[in-house]
Amino acid sequence: MSLSYESSGVRYDQLDAFKRACQVAARTTAPELTAHGYAEPATTRGESAYLIEGADHYLAHVEEGLGTKNLVADVVYAETGKCFYQEIAIDTVATIVNDLVTCGARPISVAMHAAVGDSGWFSDAVRMQALVAGWAEGCRRAGAVWGGGETPTLKGMINPAAIVLAGSAVGKIEPKAQRITGEVADGDAIIFLASTGVQTNGLSLCRLIADKLPQGYQTPIGHGDKRTYGEALLAASAIYVDFVVKCQQADVKLNYVAHVTGHGWRKLMRLEEPFVYEITTPRAIPALFQFLMEAGPITLREAYATFNMGVGFAAYVAPESVAATLAAARAAGHEAWVAGHVKKAGGRKAVTIPSLGLAYEADTLQVR
Repeated sequence: MSLSYESSGVRYDQLDAFKRACQVAARTTAPELTAHGYAEPATTRGESAYLIEGADHYLAHVEEGLGTKNLVADVVYAETGKCFYQEIAIDTVATIVNDLVTCGARPISVAMHAAVGDSGWFSDAVRMQALVAGWAEGCRRAGAVWGGGETPTLKGMINPAAIVLAGSAVGKIEPKAQRITGEVADGDAIIFLASTGVQTNGLSLCRLIADKLPQGYQTPIGHGDKRTYGEALLAASAIYVDFVVKCQQADVKLNYVAHVTGHGWRKLMRLEEPFVYEITTPRAIPALFQFLMEAGPITLREAYATFNMGVGFAAYVAPESVAATLAAARAAGHEAWVAGHVKKAGGRKAVTIPSLGLAYEADTLQVR
C-alpha cells in the first residue's frame, strides 16, 4: 500500500482550517495599526509574510518552525557520531527568511526560539556549538543580524532528548516599489530555482519511511547518488534571499514568487487570482525523491503534492525579463531554469504537469 503525508499524522485540511480561522480573527485587529502610523495592505493575509504599510516603506514579519528534521539528525548522530546541527540551524533560518523574502522584504533581524524538555540538552558541547554556528551562518547568508531569541525549558511538554526549533524575522521593503505584489499576467514565465533536497517539508513522512528500512537512515539511496538516506535528508536548505536581492539590484521585476515548502508543487498556485500554472519542463526527479517514492512506496501524485521534488523557489516574470532573472539566480549561486508558464483558462486555477499526467485543482490548496 502506498504512503501519503496523512500516513505520518499530518493532515493539511485540519491545519489549513485553523489557519483560515486565524486569518479571519486576525484581520479584526488591523485597526490597531493606525495608532502606530501603519496600515494593513488589503492582500497580505494568506501570503507567506505579513506586511504592514508605512508612508514610504513596508515592514514584514514572519514566524516559522523547522518541524521534525532535527529528529533525523538525532538518530544519525547517535548511530554515526556525525553531527548535522549546523545544517539543522541553517534549515531553520532558511524556512523563516525564504518566506519573508517572498514579498520582496530583505531580512533585518532573525530571532531563535529553541525549546527543550530538559536543559541538559545543551550539555552536549559538539551539538550545541554546531547549532550556534549554523544559526549565525544562516543569518549571514540571509544578510540579517541574529537579534536574540528564547530558550524555554518545557518539562512534561517536550521529550527531554529533543529540541523544538523555530524563530521569527523582521524585514523591510524600501522603496515601496520593490514589493512583490502578485501582478501575474497571462503568458508569464515560471522560473524554478533548485532545492538542495527535501529542505524542511515532508520530514514526518521521511521518518516513517526510515522506520520501515532494515538499515534505516544508513540505507544507500542509489540512483547515482553515493549518500546514505540520512545524509541526503540532512543537506542544509538553500536560502533564496540573495536571488531576490540580485533581482532588485538589477531592476528585474518579479511579478510573484513562491517558496515551495508544505503542500509541494501545489504551492505554485498560492496566489489568489485564478491561473493555470503549466509546468512543461519539470526536469528529471532527483535521486533522493526517486528513493522516497520507491521505499514508501509513494505515488507520483502524492510525491509532487508533498515534497518540493528538487524545486525550492519559483519566480513568475514577464517573458522579456526571463534572461535577466536567470542571470540573477546564477549570480547568486542558484541553479535555475524556465519550467513553464502562466495562462488564463476561463477562471480555472490549477497546477498542471502534462508530461507527468498530473493536475492539482484549486480545491487541493486551501490556505486562504
